[in-house]
Amino acid sequence: MSGHSKWSTIKRKKGAADAKRGKMFTKLIKEITIAAREAGGDPNANPRLRLAVDNAKSSNMPADNIDRAIKKATGELEGVTYLELTYEGYGPGGVAILVEVATDNKNRSVADVRHLFSKHSGSLGETGSVAWMFDRKGIISLPCQGKSEEELMNIVLENGGEDLQFEDDYFEVQTGLETFEPVRKALVASNISIENASLQWIAKNTVKVSGDDAEKVMKLIEAMEDNDDVQNVYSNVDFDAEAKNE
Repeated sequence: MSGHSKWSTIKRKKGAADAKRGKMFTKLIKEITIAAREAGGDPNANPRLRLAVDNAKSSNMPADNIDRAIKKATGELEGVTYLELTYEGYGPGGVAILVEVATDNKNRSVADVRHLFSKHSGSLGETGSVAWMFDRKGIISLPCQGKSEEELMNIVLENGGEDLQFEDDYFEVQTGLETFEPVRKALVASNISIENASLQWIAKNTVKVSGDDAEKVMKLIEAMEDNDDVQNVYSNVDFDAEAKNE
């Protein structure tokens, strides 16, 4: 999980600002809409929707917003159809970047992503150019809440989890795809609050960057995340001590 936790910490610190601009809710509503359209509007019968709803509730999204997003997806209300796309490219210092998009206009999205790569000294690559550098993993973020690291580790390992790390008052659990839901359910059953649980792309190996390159990479990722169509951004960057202190 090297590199991943460092960037998660940076993103968490800017999360409050994102919420104020409404970007967090926009991303959550898109995920709810896509999940409900894909496999129905009943969270009990749709694991992806259940997860999206749980994450929305953890972010204090009003129930009315959640219900409305589901109804738009299932046709009870007029809504938008979103297309899920993944773009691959390179940032400064040769770092690999994956960009997950949910959009109602593919041409707009690819133009925006290409522009942001170019503007921040990166380049948009072809499909498959960097995806092979990442593994799909389950990531569960837990705020510290009186549970010891040993207690959490026991729960994680007993249910097939792979790793538990602590940083900046948060625990982060990593699982495989097939053990993601068992671990999540076990944590909930143990009355452990979950800030966020999702499937993410985790770099197999990281690239260390510092100085100007580190600043440019950070600005590129932040610019991508600020785009309305972008849902998630992943990178194999590992900021060194100098970059993290800036």
